[in-house]
Amino acid sequence: MMKFEEIEPYKKDLKGLSKKYKTLQDDLVLVKRVLEFSPNARPPFSFHIDNLGIETCIIKVKKIACRSLKGRGVNSGLRLVYAYFPDEPMIVFIEVYHKNDKENEDRERILNHFR
Repeated sequence: MMKFEEIEPYKKDLKGLSKKYKTLQDDLVLVKRVLEFSPNARPPFSFHIDNLGIETCIIKVKKIACRSLKGRGVNSGLRLVYAYFPDEPMIVFIEVYHKNDKENEDRERILNHFR
């Protein structure tokens, strides 16, 4: 059984985005269901973030369907970054953002929590 955790900055990201995208919390429940059975990177939906200099497996999901963004499907522009620990099995959510608000993941945040 996959265990899910969230770091504090992620919770703050989620709270802010949930005000803008009312269905986001429910949409992420579906993402969690998928991750339970397929937590590894699956291009074109998700990718490993390389060149961090850490052993932790960090994955960025680029294709998240959000019902608040009607007609966009998985091209909603939402991004989810998480750390995957296959031995435990556990996923730690690091960051969620919209690509229009931010170009890339916060590498500093990743390194601060998983160095």
